[in-house]
Amino acid sequence: MTESLADAPVIALDTEFLREKTYFAKLCLIQIGDGETSALIDPLAIKDLTPLRELFSNPACMKVLHAGSQDLEIITRLMGRPPTPVFDTQVAATLAGYPTQVGYGTLVQAVLGVDLDKGDTFTDWAQRPLTDSQVEYALNDVRYLPEVYHRLVAELESGGRLPWLSDDFARMADPATYALDPREQWRRVKRASSLDRRGLAVLREIAAWRELEAQHRDIPKRWLLSDESLVEVARRTPVDEAALMAIRGVNDKVMTRDGATLLQAVAAGIAVPEDDCPRLERHRRPGRAAAQIADLMGVLVRLRAHEHSVAPSLLASHDDLERLAAGDGDSPLLTGWRRTLVGEELQQMLAGNIALRVRDGSVVAETN
Repeated sequence: MTESLADAPVIALDTEFLREKTYFAKLCLIQIGDGETSALIDPLAIKDLTPLRELFSNPACMKVLHAGSQDLEIITRLMGRPPTPVFDTQVAATLAGYPTQVGYGTLVQAVLGVDLDKGDTFTDWAQRPLTDSQVEYALNDVRYLPEVYHRLVAELESGGRLPWLSDDFARMADPATYALDPREQWRRVKRASSLDRRGLAVLREIAAWRELEAQHRDIPKRWLLSDESLVEVARRTPVDEAALMAIRGVNDKVMTRDGATLLQAVAAGIAVPEDDCPRLERHRRPGRAAAQIADLMGVLVRLRAHEHSVAPSLLASHDDLERLAAGDGDSPLLTGWRRTLVGEELQQMLAGNIALRVRDGSVVAETN
C-alpha cells in the first residue's frame, strides 16, 4: 500500500487509539488514503512500520488530517518525528467561514454533501477482528479528506488566505511541539496558584516525579496521585511517612511503593534556595484605560471579521484585546494568521497610526 502511495501528492491520515488506562496512547489503527484508495494499517499486528516512516517524511507529499494534534503526537512518539508537511482541515475550515472546531462529519457534509455514519465513535479499537461497521467507519475518516482538502485550498487561495496558515502548520510539524518537560508540568496542576513560592518549588519536584513515574509504568498520572493531593503535599511539605500518610489521597498503596521517593522529591523542593523558587505568573487585570482601549479595538476586530467571514470571537476575545492593550507581547493576536488579519493593524492603532471614523454611515479604519 505504501508503495502505491509513494508518489501521491496528497494523502489523508488518521489514527484510532485508546488512552483510558495508560499514560501513552495505545495506537490501534492507522488509516491512510489518497482519495482513490484507502487502507487500514494494524500496528498491533505489524511491527515494522519503516515504509510508513518514509512516506510520512516525504516532503513532496502533503499529509492531511482533521483535528490532528493528538494523531501527530502519537505518530511522533511512534516514528520519532512528526509527519511533514501537514495540513489540518479543521484549522483551515475556520478561515473558510466554518464554525470553530467544526467536526469532521459536519465538514464533509457541508463541503461534499456526504452524510457519514458516526455510530462507532466510541468503540474498542483494540479488539480483533474489527467489525464491518468499524472498518467502514475508519475508512470514512480518510476517504473524503483529500477532496475536502482540495476544496478548502481552492477557497482559501481564491481569498488570499492560504499563506496565513503556514505558521500553524509549521508548528504542527515541528518535533519541539510534542516535547514534554517533566519539570514544567507543575504549571498545569489544578490549584497550583494557591501555593506560595516554597510550595511551588515542592510542587515542581513532586509533579516531575509523578510525570516520570507515570511514564515509566505507562499508567495515567492521576492513578499515582491526583492534582488535589499533589497540591496538599506541596502545601504541607511532609518530612516523614506519618506526615505524608495524613494527607488525603496518600493511601497505603502509595506509601508502600512510592512513599520514599515521594518524600525525596518533597525534600528536594524544600532544599531549593529561596531566590530560585519558581513563580507562577499571574495575569494582572488590565486597568480601566486598557479596558476602554480594548473596546475600541473590538470595533476593528469586528470590521475585519465581517470582511473575511470569520467569527469575531475566533479572531480575538475581549480578554485578548485587553491584554494586548496592556502591553502583552505574547498575545495570540501577534502570531500566525491573526497577526495578518488584524494583529498588525491593532498594533498600528495602539501606536496612534490608525483611527476609526464614520464615513457614509459606516465605520472605517484609516491611516493617520
